[in-house]
Amino acid sequence: MVLGKVKSFTVSYDCLNDSNVPVFSSGDCVSGRVIIEVTGEIRVKSLKIHAKGFAKVRWTESRNAGSNTAYTQNYTEEVEYLNHKDILIGHERDDDNSEEGLTTIHSGRHEYAFSLELPQIPLATSFEGKHGSVRYWVKAELHRPWLLPMKTKKEFTVFEHIDINTPLLLSPQAGTKDKTLCCWFCTSGPISLSAKIERKGYTPGESIQIFAEIENCSSRMVVPKAAIYQTQTFYAKGKMKEVKQLVANLRGESLSSGKTETWSGKMLKIPPVSPSILDCNIIRVEYSLMVYVDIPGAINLSLNLPLVIGTIPLHSFGSRTSSVSSQCSMSWLGMGLPERPEAPPSYAEIVTEEQRQSSLDVPAARQELDGPLFAYIHEFRFQPPPLYSEIDPNPEHARRTEERRLDACPSR
Repeated sequence: MVLGKVKSFTVSYDCLNDSNVPVFSSGDCVSGRVIIEVTGEIRVKSLKIHAKGFAKVRWTESRNAGSNTAYTQNYTEEVEYLNHKDILIGHERDDDNSEEGLTTIHSGRHEYAFSLELPQIPLATSFEGKHGSVRYWVKAELHRPWLLPMKTKKEFTVFEHIDINTPLLLSPQAGTKDKTLCCWFCTSGPISLSAKIERKGYTPGESIQIFAEIENCSSRMVVPKAAIYQTQTFYAKGKMKEVKQLVANLRGESLSSGKTETWSGKMLKIPPVSPSILDCNIIRVEYSLMVYVDIPGAINLSLNLPLVIGTIPLHSFGSRTSSVSSQCSMSWLGMGLPERPEAPPSYAEIVTEEQRQSSLDVPAARQELDGPLFAYIHEFRFQPPPLYSEIDPNPEHARRTEERRLDACPSR
């Protein structure tokens, strides 16, 4: 009997989305198939899968132990999130080469389904960094007698969802700084910077509206700029390693001495980036928006506004709220309140004359039962309020009240 050969051995996932990309989150069911294509017939002891998910960091540092002695210190740490094993064909023991209990796979294409449930705990989002990573995968092993095991592995992506529609992530972020330049005994005027964004949480593909005011009272030419930075922080053995990367940036117009520039919603688009990782013990991925003034020959004047890159985008009601808050919060850039408020509707538009007259016809028995208090309340229940007016009808009384208040205030 001529034994067949394995033509292909792969792992495929049943994707939950329309893009056909295997993306899951905590609590999801990860299902798929191990696909074996053979020519001829093969005998198999077992077909196993092993699903694993973990965060791992690793870096090295050189140390000096003396005048001519140096060594390398390794820093490693690992956190496990998933460890699942299953047998699709055969039995647990595959260390022997006996002919008993073998399964014959005939020529052609064969699919073996598997499924597993991700833990109902916060999982770290899949990530690839300079000194660490977060990875999830399913590995399949095909064991046959007298042959080395065949192995194949395929990764899948996990997103720990971050909903930016929360009060914390919808809150505006703002700051103000100034800087005075000195050269020996000469001091120039200050450079001031105020910046604001309408919220803290964004998703990839969104644009951040930057509201800023830059005033240059120094003698130098300066340039206002803005940039989004990603900060990767890795932890192992009580040590920390940090990597900062530029994600996106923009440049304003050069500002000469005595000039002011205002950004009324300057747009900076967020490119496709990994979401923030905030719940992992050994890897953190954080973002910030730096609005700064580039000063030649001096340390830049900068403001750091924290960002959170989420996975669930802004809802429509959040968009209206943030838009209103953005407009109202621009008072520091010269926007004031409306000149005159709108008058409320007249009382006749709400309560008809028939309703008011009918309410006055109180039965005598009801008056005797409830007493004069009920009659008083009932009589004035539909009475119209005083007419609306922006002019005080008793200006003399208001003036005397104000004079008494000023006389009683000790600070005056």
